[in-house]
This record gives sequence, structure tokens and C-alpha cells, in this order.
Amino acid sequence: MSDPRLRSSTRKQQSSNDNKRPANEKITTEMAVKQPGKAIRKLLHWDELPPWLQDNHYIHHGYRPASSSFVVSFQSLAYLHNETVNIYTHLLPALVALPAGIRLYQVLAPRYQSATQGDISAFACFFVGATFCLGMSATYHTICNHSPSVARIGNALDYVGIVGLITGSFIPSVYYGFYCTPRLQSSYWTMICTIGIGCIIVCLTPKFRTPDWRPFRAMMFVSMGLSAIFPVVHGLWLYGPKQMTDQIGLYWLLLQGFLYILGATIYAARVPERLLPGRFNIFGHSHQIFHVLVVCAAVSHLTGLLQAFDYRHSGLAELCF
Repeated sequence: MSDPRLRSSTRKQQSSNDNKRPANEKITTEMAVKQPGKAIRKLLHWDELPPWLQDNHYIHHGYRPASSSFVVSFQSLAYLHNETVNIYTHLLPALVALPAGIRLYQVLAPRYQSATQGDISAFACFFVGATFCLGMSATYHTICNHSPSVARIGNALDYVGIVGLITGSFIPSVYYGFYCTPRLQSSYWTMICTIGIGCIIVCLTPKFRTPDWRPFRAMMFVSMGLSAIFPVVHGLWLYGPKQMTDQIGLYWLLLQGFLYILGATIYAARVPERLLPGRFNIFGHSHQIFHVLVVCAAVSHLTGLLQAFDYRHSGLAELCF
């Protein structure tokens, strides 16, 4: 049998070594499994971060260390840090979106006999795009502390998710906006898909992810977002404000655009943490507000689609000839 005093001395020495562990030491998968409590409670100050994890210097604390482990990164879902709100504001809606879409189909399908497979496909595009975008965002914010290479890949997939949301929102709006004009539907769908593919190539090609290509990347995404203006203006010219308001839920689309612009502005300005550095480390910083506004914008778009669906099949819309 071993000497109890020796075991006690060994425990004290291990405790002393733990206390001397550098603040920026990586938490390995082995540590996370053997000492989960110690692994998950370790949060860092901005000054302790490696350069690749330093993004917003107005947020001073609450950072997870570099993990080099997917197990450790996903373990952070179970405790509070400065990415928690970013993760859950998109993870929870992503988990809800597809079941909500199925339930919505069960409610809407029997409402109008005139509803077609096209309506189902239009709504499916929206729900799949929203789920993909929110899921990619939540995944990125969960694994962004893994390593520089994983963070870059995750960030690229986050942007690909944005392409999915824009495309998935654009397709059903064009479907209802030009319901009786398949040629225009096809033209605008081709346009948005072409721009979307271009944006995906830009996101996934290493050359285009370098700082020198930042203006080009920004131009691609701005052009994709602004491309929605063309079918709206075209529809207003063909049908007039009243009919377009009814057949695409125009006011809800305008609200969606406002929420996206507001969120992007807050995100770019880094408000409110810029005004009170260190006060919004865990809750209330700009990226979290941006996430919430993105979800609100998606709900606004869905509300507009429901209005367009009801208008098209309630007998108020003109018949197609």
C-alpha cells in the first residue's frame, strides 16, 4: 500500500502545477475529458488571446482559449462566454425552422384547393435557406476558437450560409411577384443563382479570402443584396404599388431590408460596446444585436410570403391567362 502522506503531497503538487498553468495554455481534448470542470471554466481577457482570435477590442473578457479540439469547442455550448448569445440566437431558430415549415405546410395545404406544388417549393426554398444560414452561423461561432485554419473555414461557410439565406428568400418572392410570368421568374432566378454561385466561389477560394480582395468580396455581397431591388422595381412598373404590395407582401419586404441594414450598420459601427468598452462583454454587444435582427428580418420575410400566398389563392388576385 502507498503512503497516504505521499498521496497527499502528490495532490498538493498537482494543484500547485494547475495554479501555475499559463492563462493562454490550450485546453486539449484529453484535459476536457479528464478535467471537464477545469476545462470549461477557463475564460480569457483580450490581452491573453493569440492574434487570430482578437477581433473586437471593445469586448474585454469572456473569451474561450484556443482549443485545437472540436470536443472542447462544442463543450462550450454548456457554459457562458462571449460567444454564447451569438451561438444560441441562431442555433435555436435553426432547430425550429424546419419543423415550423412542416407544421406550416400542414396548416396551409388544406386551406386553398388552388395551391400547387410550386407553393410548396417556394416555401421550402425559404425554410431550407434560413435553416442552412442559421445553422452555419451557429456552427461557426461554436468552433471559431478551434484553430486559425478551422476559424477561416468556418467563417467561409458562415458567408456561404448568408448566400443560402438571400437565395432562399429571393426565389419565393420572385415566384409570387411574377406568378403569371414564368419567363420573368426564370430570368430573375437565373440572375440570383449566378450571383450566388459567384459569391460562394469568392468565399471558398483561398486567394479571394486574403485582405487584398476584401473590397471585391464586399462588392459581391453588396451586389447580391441589392439585386433584390431589380425585380421589385420591375414589378412596381408592371403592376403598380397596390398590386405589388398585395402579391409579394411589399411592406414586409421593406421591413426586412430595413432590419438587415440596421443590423449591418450596428455590426460595422460596433455599437454599443464602442461607447462603453468592457461593459458588453457577455450580453448586448453589436454582433449579438445583428444576429437578433437577422432572425427578425427572416420572420418579416416569412410574414410577407404568407400574405402573398393568401392573396394569390384567396380569389383576390387576377387569374393568369
